[in-house]
Amino acid sequence: MNLAEATWTDVRELETNLAVVPVGSTEQHGPHAPLGTDVLNARAVADAGIERTDLEVVRAPAIPVGVAEEHRQFPGTMWVSPETFRSYVRESIESLAHHGFDRVVVVNGHGGNVDALREVGARLTRSERAFVVPFTWFEAVGEHSAEMGHGGPLETALLRQCHPDLVREDRIDEASEGAADGWGEWVSYANLAYDSAEFTENGVVGDPTEGTEQRGEALLELAAESLARLVEAVATRDVSRPERR
Repeated sequence: MNLAEATWTDVRELETNLAVVPVGSTEQHGPHAPLGTDVLNARAVADAGIERTDLEVVRAPAIPVGVAEEHRQFPGTMWVSPETFRSYVRESIESLAHHGFDRVVVVNGHGGNVDALREVGARLTRSERAFVVPFTWFEAVGEHSAEMGHGGPLETALLRQCHPDLVREDRIDEASEGAADGWGEWVSYANLAYDSAEFTENGVVGDPTEGTEQRGEALLELAAESLARLVEAVATRDVSRPERR
């Protein structure tokens, strides 16, 4: 059930404790991809994963702004502090748990959110207010994960599959020519760069020309199947906390 499209009386009749919360970011993704790429992709994976399970699942509205100050030099990028983000996500999930949806998978589409979401999941789970597991879609697509960049082949492919009208196809070559090969500037296993503008002129990392619609179809299938397995595991897990040793 899409929570945003349901009435409160619809929700009252549900007999599930499962919820999925898409989380993304509103940030630059190069000259060819929309600022909402991370939200759009997270929501697409969330919906596709839910469709692949027979369980009744509530799909919450997507959270559109995340931890993204690293893209602040590019116009249109929005961000909040990690502290604000953690609080907002945590309290949003607590409101779901108040209504009985206390087994939650957070479907994430932005790398900058990963650490904060893990902290939120741990805090809520240890307090026994809800059992929360973060799931980042581009970490769950097999060998493709090694090519994850920014506005690169994976994100572009999934957009072409799910939202082809939002990809500026006439700017793909420009995006590719100005892209960086990798994320950051590394010396002795340390990243010297804090902002993406330090190492990519146009905001892109990786070659978006390799992000075909066919690849997007494969990515969506892999991510959705992974999510469906996770939701089923969350539904049946014993979530009681271990006893003190």
